Amino acid sequence: MRAAASLALVAGLAALAFAAAGSAQDAGSNPELIGFKSGDLDLKGFIWKPQGRGPFPAILWNHGSERRPGSVNRVASFFVGRGYVFFVPHRRGQGRSPGPYIKDQLRTAASPLQRSTMLVSLQEQHLGDQLAALAHLKSLSYVDKNRLAAMGFSFGGIQTVLAAELGAGYRVAVSCSAASETWQRSPDLQRRLIAAARHAAIPVFFLQAQNDYDLAPNRALSASVKAAGRRTESKVYPPNGSGPQQGHEFCISGADVWGPDALAFIEASLK
Repeated sequence: MRAAASLALVAGLAALAFAAAGSAQDAGSNPELIGFKSGDLDLKGFIWKPQGRGPFPAILWNHGSERRPGSVNRVASFFVGRGYVFFVPHRRGQGRSPGPYIKDQLRTAASPLQRSTMLVSLQEQHLGDQLAALAHLKSLSYVDKNRLAAMGFSFGGIQTVLAAELGAGYRVAVSCSAASETWQRSPDLQRRLIAAARHAAIPVFFLQAQNDYDLAPNRALSASVKAAGRRTESKVYPPNGSGPQQGHEFCISGADVWGPDALAFIEASLK
């Protein structure tokens, strides 16, 4: 009987642990589709909210160049389950938001040089959308406006570095694979991002997988943030899948691997 009771106790504890893990996932299982203004545009985005009234710390996720960013479920679930609001605003022309799609705009460039300069100007335009989204996030009653983080990958990593230069109410930034596909093809972007990193107003954590397209941007940008006297860390994780595209997608698919490191960096900065 004692053995049976012990087994029942173990089973019960396992069930409680499973339920707790499930509740963390369920806390953000139904993101809300919201609207916000950026100039004359009515943009959209998804907000994930933990259970409870808050106020909660919040992360603004800067998506990449994908046409349909969605709600970034895997990354959102990791952070919402740990008590963070997770906001995925769709910048103009992507996802649920109106406007020209950035990759279509870049395809109109008449030369590599024009594309290089156009890439910077479009990123500055999209920065306006990010800041409009940040203003909306700050207006929410359940968000702690003193504990805000910027996070993003690929084109969104670029957006995150540009935001780190401004501060703009963010306390910390996490940039994944910023410009890893465009670094070598856009000297204008290189100069712009290095300048932003050199003037970083907040700590920045850089991450990517070993088999990403290019590891040079994170190395250069983290060195520039360090030169600015800001706390920074750059980490390269083991290869994700095979080939550079799967390595690049580590930012979306590997939150269970990089998430604990990013979370520790964020929480140290928000204290």
